[in-house]
Amino acid sequence: MCVYPSCYNAEKMPRNYDPTLHPFEVPREYTRALNATKLERVDGISCITKHAKSLSTIISGACDGEVKVWNLPKRECLRTVQAHEGYVRGICSRFCGTSFFTVGDDKTIKQWNMEAPGYGVREEPGQGTAVFTGIDHHQREGTFVTCGQVVDIWDEQRSSPIRSFSWGVDSFSCVPYNPVELKVLHRLASNRSIVLYDTRESAPLRKVIMQLRSNTLYTCDIRNLDVPVNVHMDHVSAVLDVDYSLTGREFVSASFDKTAKEHFPSSLSLSLSPYRERERMSIRLWKANASEKLGLVKKAAANYNKKLIEKFQHHPQVKRIARHRHLPRDVLKQKRELREMKEARRRKEQNVHKHSKPGSVPLLTEKEKHVVAVVE
Repeated sequence: MCVYPSCYNAEKMPRNYDPTLHPFEVPREYTRALNATKLERVDGISCITKHAKSLSTIISGACDGEVKVWNLPKRECLRTVQAHEGYVRGICSRFCGTSFFTVGDDKTIKQWNMEAPGYGVREEPGQGTAVFTGIDHHQREGTFVTCGQVVDIWDEQRSSPIRSFSWGVDSFSCVPYNPVELKVLHRLASNRSIVLYDTRESAPLRKVIMQLRSNTLYTCDIRNLDVPVNVHMDHVSAVLDVDYSLTGREFVSASFDKTAKEHFPSSLSLSLSPYRERERMSIRLWKANASEKLGLVKKAAANYNKKLIEKFQHHPQVKRIARHRHLPRDVLKQKRELREMKEARRRKEQNVHKHSKPGSVPLLTEKEKHVVAVVE
């Protein structure tokens, strides 16, 4: 006999002993539905490009295949296109600025108008039969180039490439046109190589094999690829992308350490103030000069401050503040660790050179350590 009265009021729970059913099926499906709902709200930016004619317009591609045209000053989306099924791997604007091209994981190349078509007008772009990882348009002609397993040159009026280049069996990550030599293009491969092509030739021009995998942060002279002009080493993680300013005097790089930095091609490793990315999966607009005011600026006061800085630039306090770079704690810690590793490696190289036979172990400069060979 039970001494607790509540035992008589206990409800019997139904249970299905079917082995095909899981006892926690509903909670498990609820968790999956919650995660799927969260993923639908996430639109990671996979690529971004500038408009060929308008400085206030950019085009972005997302991981879900969606492409958006943005107005930067107004921070408005001008057009949204469901371009591909899966990742958008590359975007480029036509040289006239009236349309843009996209490539994705669905093995297609598509051309879209900058402005949305009128009522009743349908866009049916699409060509290609391979996976493309990059695309770039010629700055004066109606041709563009794509890369994947091979480098293909396309005419806008044809559905098949007019020329193809290949050197090895490795995949290519990007293939931009040279902004000065319009007939020359470059490509980066997964086998640590950089290859130069001339669209007027039937074969590649030259291949440069690097010590490490190319991370798009070397300043090189295409006339002499044996040694890079400069090696910019201000990031603590892999460099994801780089882009030059319109003047060509400076460029900005984005890294896996969640920072974007502005560099000068002539400097070895010094960069300007870093920009810290705190919000993921978003497009952010930065000022090239962080202290510069937006809007109306008194030119006389700005010039006066600039002259004062130039006059007292060698003063200890002014020089210290001008050279200081505020870094996040985790980036600063990794930077110190890399500095210690480089110093230990340098001491080891000097000791090996000191205790070896004269001429057997040469001391290489930092620029000479990154190129393994140049193949023509």
